[in-house]
Amino acid sequence: MTGLSSTTTAARPAAPPKPTAPRLRTPRRHTPGRPKRSVLLTVLTVVVLLYSLVPLLWLLISATKSQQGLARSFGLWFDGDFALWDNITQTFTYQDGVFGRWLLNTLLYVVVGAGGATFLAVLGGYALAKFDFPGKRGVFAVVIGAVAVPTTALAVPTFLMFSKIGLTDTPWAVIIPSLISPFGLYLMWVFAAEAIPAELMEAARIDGAGEVRTFFQVALPLLAPGTVTVLLFTTVATWNNYFLPLIMLKDPDWYPLTVGLDAWNKQAYAAGGEVVFNLVITGSLITIVPLIAAFLLLQKYWQSGLAAGSVKE
Repeated sequence: MTGLSSTTTAARPAAPPKPTAPRLRTPRRHTPGRPKRSVLLTVLTVVVLLYSLVPLLWLLISATKSQQGLARSFGLWFDGDFALWDNITQTFTYQDGVFGRWLLNTLLYVVVGAGGATFLAVLGGYALAKFDFPGKRGVFAVVIGAVAVPTTALAVPTFLMFSKIGLTDTPWAVIIPSLISPFGLYLMWVFAAEAIPAELMEAARIDGAGEVRTFFQVALPLLAPGTVTVLLFTTVATWNNYFLPLIMLKDPDWYPLTVGLDAWNKQAYAAGGEVVFNLVITGSLITIVPLIAAFLLLQKYWQSGLAAGSVKE
C-alpha cells in the first residue's frame, strides 16, 4: 500500500502556476510642503526674467558709451571707449544743470504727492474697515469704480478744472492729483480689515484711549506692512508719471525727470537741435536707481504686506 501510494503520488501531474496580477506602477507621492516641478512654468519664468533684464542690461551697457560709441557698437556689448563717468558729469552739467532741477522736482512730487497719498489711503482704509456709517456701500462702489478708471482718462478733465482755477504750470497741478490713490485706498481697506483685531481696539478704548490715540499708537504699527506696500506703489506711479505733467506744465524748470528726458530726446528731431542720446540714456539709468534702492530696502515689508490676510489662523 505504501508503494502504490507513492507511485500514484509521483504520477500525478503538477498543478499549473497561478497567474500573477500585473504590477501597477506606484504613483510618485508628492511630499507635503514641497512644490511640484513644472517645465512650462520654468520656461515662462525664464522668458519673463529675460524680458525684464535684457532692457536693463542694454540701458546699463549703453550708458557707458559716448554719442559716437552708440552708433558704432553692438547694443548689448561695450564700446572700446568707457564713457560712463563722462556721461554722468555731462548729464548734470548740460543746459546749466537742469537735470538736477528735474531730479529735485521729482523728489518733491514723490515726497509730497506719494507720501500724502499714502497717508490719506491709510486714514481712509482704516476708517472704512473699522467704522460703520451711512453710505458705506456707496463709498465702496465709488472706490471700486475709481480703481477701474485709467488715470489717463482723467488727465484732460483735470487739466480743464485746474486751468479754471489758475493752477496750471505750477507744482500743485502735479501734486494735488497725485494725492488721490483709489487703489491704495482699496488696498489699505482690505489690509486693515484683517490686520487690526477688533478686540485690541476695544481694549484700547476701555483703557481710556481716544480714537486718534488708538489709531496712531495701536493701529498704525500693525498697518506698517500695508503702508509700505502702498507707499511703494504710489512712489513708482508718481516717479514715472509722464502724461499729467506733460499737459500741466510749460515751464521746463518745473519738469519732472520723465518729461525733461523726453524733451532732451526730442531735440534730435528738431531743426538745429543737439543730439544727446547718450545723456538721455545716462539720465534714464540715474532715474531708475532710486526706485531699485527703494524696492531692495523695503522688500521684506512689501512681501509681508502682500501676503497678509492670506492665511486664516
